[in-house]
Parts: sequence; C-alpha cells; structure tokens
Amino acid sequence: MNIHTYEKLWLIAAMVLIVGFIATITYGSVGLGITMVGDQQDTVEPTELDDERFSDPRVAQVGENEYEAYVTAQMFSFQPDPIEVPEDSEVTFYVTSRDVIHSFSLVGTNVNTMVIPGEVAEMTVEFDEPQDYGVVCNEYCGPNHHNMEGMVHVVPEDEFDLTELDAEAPDEVETGDDIDVTATVENRLLDPIETTVTLEIGNETVSEDVTIDGGETDETTFTVDSAQLGEGDHEWTVTVDEHTDSWTVTVVDELEDGDADDDADDESNENTDAGDDTDGGENGTEDETDTDETESDASGGDDE
Repeated sequence: MNIHTYEKLWLIAAMVLIVGFIATITYGSVGLGITMVGDQQDTVEPTELDDERFSDPRVAQVGENEYEAYVTAQMFSFQPDPIEVPEDSEVTFYVTSRDVIHSFSLVGTNVNTMVIPGEVAEMTVEFDEPQDYGVVCNEYCGPNHHNMEGMVHVVPEDEFDLTELDAEAPDEVETGDDIDVTATVENRLLDPIETTVTLEIGNETVSEDVTIDGGETDETTFTVDSAQLGEGDHEWTVTVDEHTDSWTVTVVDELEDGDADDDADDESNENTDAGDDTDGGENGTEDETDTDETESDASGGDDE
C-alpha cells in the first residue's frame, strides 16, 4: 500500500506528540512529584473543628524526616502562620476551611488546592534546601481576600525544633503568699530533648534542667515568695531555648474578699427566710385563735 509522503509526516508527528505527552506526564509524576490532591480524609465539622488534628493547628513529626502540618484557613488568614519545617524533609499538608472556600497555594511549588469547608485536602511536598515560601489564597473569599497570605519557612536542620511553651501564674496575690509559676513544655519531635526552663521575676532568676521524651509534655513549677518582691506589679518571663512567655503578677497587702460579701448576703437571706417563717407561725396562731373563738360562739348559740 502506497502512503502519501504528507500522511507519513503527519503520522510521525502524531506518534512523537503521543510519546512526548507520555514522557511529560511520567516526568511530572516521578521527577517533579506532581500528584492529585488527596480527598480520602474523613470530613470534619467546619463551624466547630473539634477534630484533634485541627483544634490546634500545628506541625508534628511522624517519622524520620517526615512531618505532618495541620492547617486551617479562615477569613482572612492561615493557621499556623508561619509554618516552620526543616530542610531535607517530606511534609504532608492537611488543610481545611472554617468558613468559606479558600485555596492553599505554595508559591514556587506545585502545591495548589481548593480548601473546602468540611473537606480535608492532603498534599505531600519534599523540601530539600532552606527557603521561604509564600502561601496565598487564589479563591475569592471576601473583601479582604487580597491580604490573605502566610509563610512557610524551611530552616536548616540544626535550627529546627518543635518545642511549645505555655506558662501560667496568678494575676494577684497577697503579701506573704507564694507565687507559683507553672511552665508547660511540649516536645513534638520524636527524639527526646534536653533543655533548660528559666524564670525571671523581679531581681530573681531561677532555672531547672529538664529532659522531655518525644511527643511528651513536661510541667515545671517555680515557687516565689511574694514578700521578697514587695507590693506592686512584677513582670515575669519564662524562657525555654528561643521560646518565651511572660505576664505580670500584682502583690497587694490584702485581696478583696468577694466571698465575704457573698456570705453576708447568704446570711441576710437566711435571716429574712427565718423572719418569714416566724411571721407565718404567728399568723397561723392568730388564725387558730380566731377559729376557736368562732367555734365557741357557735356552741354558745346552740346551747341557748
């Protein structure tokens, strides 16, 4: 069969295009890691988000150089922000929305997905070198949509940690009472960490060395004598590595006793109730007397 030269050229060109398309798809999925956004995650309630993954948006280590980032989008921000991960890591993002449709687009990468309320989008990315990436929303979500942005910081491995610090202390104490400052330190890495918890209050500085296993939480309580600080406002600061938490405690001569007023009110109410009972008793006695007198008069009338 004789095939025209032009037909041969078109057949060859078509075959080249088909091979090129297959090669492009193969390179994109294998070489560049381009994949479809996963939608196999369970749905969540967007208005509450009491799911343990999204109630506290965070980054957690799940394996050697493997991390999971739980991200929520809402008008007009992402949480957590910034997101910090180490170099040479594989990070799986789980993203959902609290209100309307958003998008999660990592500038300079192939990460780009719609974020739908109730749905959880899943994407896995490999970060090889330290770099900063912008996060933007490409879906119009309201009047301040153009300001909805975030950041992903890829940092050197020796600068990365997943330590969370939260410190608490009373707002006000009486002179002579102890001030308890409790520092809660969470280690979200898999390996244990050794660190130092330091409290600075007034002119005092106290510290304690702690070892926290991977995925565990440690509570350290410092006790300070308020009499040594004196009356007034005293700022305290708790430091763990690069993390700090601070507030102010006020030392007063005597605390306002709201409970005493409540007790007085209760006692007054009790006395009022007792008075009512007494009046009721007297009225009851008078009623009985009147009844007796009426019965006597009636009896007298019958005798006559």
